[in-house]
Amino acid sequence: MSSVVLATAGYDHTIRFWEATSGICYRTLQYADSQVNKLEITADKTQIAAAGNSQIRIFDVNSNDPQPVNSYDGHNGNVTAVGFQKDSKWMFSGGEDGTVRVWDLRAPGCQRAYESRAAVNTVVLISGDQTGHIRVWDLTASACSCELVPEIGTAVRSLTVALDGSMIVAANNHGTCYVWRMMRGTSLSTHFDPLHKLRAHSTYILKCLISPDCQQLATTSADKTVRLWNLDGFTLDRTLVGHTRWVWDCVFSVDAAYLVTASSDATARLWDLSSGDAIRTYSGHHKATVCCALNDSAIDGRDTDS
Repeated sequence: MSSVVLATAGYDHTIRFWEATSGICYRTLQYADSQVNKLEITADKTQIAAAGNSQIRIFDVNSNDPQPVNSYDGHNGNVTAVGFQKDSKWMFSGGEDGTVRVWDLRAPGCQRAYESRAAVNTVVLISGDQTGHIRVWDLTASACSCELVPEIGTAVRSLTVALDGSMIVAANNHGTCYVWRMMRGTSLSTHFDPLHKLRAHSTYILKCLISPDCQQLATTSADKTVRLWNLDGFTLDRTLVGHTRWVWDCVFSVDAAYLVTASSDATARLWDLSSGDAIRTYSGHHKATVCCALNDSAIDGRDTDS
């Protein structure tokens, strides 16, 4: 099993797997159905989910089989968000059809579907939609337990929750990030305490992501840049410049020392965040590269470096 799984996908109907350090593409999967909107790797690095137009396909990471091991249909239109619960028993998704769906990977079909009433752009079991609504979905009650509207009518493009559960950031089409501190209530409910409003870019933010060590916030934008913000004071640490078109997605290495980005310029890049330099460019896609996924974590706490 590879100690590092790095994959990219986009509008050329392919998913590419890369050797992170050399930049060599060692496997290409055809995704015949549509473009690929989002990728997510399971925590154990065995499977990767690819979300396209109306379907989600799951592929085996460590096999040469070009066919998906599972397919999930139920959305109408583009699936714009996909993710796994930590032990990969459940998958969640969101789409342009205005639904958030929960899938039990041990059983056929969709187990839960929630109506957002507008196209869903981002889901972490907290969803953000095209009309600016952020909703917290309670799986026990099968309902929306909390709703936030930071800027009515402005699409929430991306959401990120700190790994320690202390903070949530929502990024919108006006280039603004809204930050809340998450507070646990007495009845297991979550309260959101407004913490900061950050004018991060002057145009669309396409992805926001809190680093695994909860020290930095990365924002990617239609202005072709990526910005790194210090979460202690929300000051700008550095701007990553090099992509020549919109930057759609990003993912941190587990130690928060590196960042992978995906862009409409048909490349992905690996950035050393201590210097701000792009130390590797992954070239091979023929159209816009709009999503990337990385899992370089140790499994079960063991060092997996070969």
